[in-house]
Amino acid sequence: MVRDYCLSLPLATEDTAFGDDILLFRVCEKIFTCISLERPDLFVVKCDPDYAIELRDRYHEIAPAWHWNKKYWNEVSLRGELSENFMLSLIRHSYAEVVKKLPRRIRNEYPETGIIS
Repeated sequence: MVRDYCLSLPLATEDTAFGDDILLFRVCEKIFTCISLERPDLFVVKCDPDYAIELRDRYHEIAPAWHWNKKYWNEVSLRGELSENFMLSLIRHSYAEVVKKLPRRIRNEYPETGIIS
């Protein structure tokens, strides 16, 4: 579910730059989601810092991501009560957080990402 959804987003790519057991999903070469093949019950997403804290406080399935900047990155468990739609919304949020930080030139060049300056 996570992999298919990530790859369905505009300009999304997949690679294993951190090793064969780690799938990275990128937009314009910037990571927005990560899955460990050794722990396929978890995925990592980028968040607005305030939203990241709010999510951790509200859902026990969401925690600061191990080995990532905990200010921005959350680890989401696929085991638990979170709906599939909610988890997909977290991936969309992560994608949008990455896209909005891209240089204006790139956002203008690729309007299909959804954020144009």
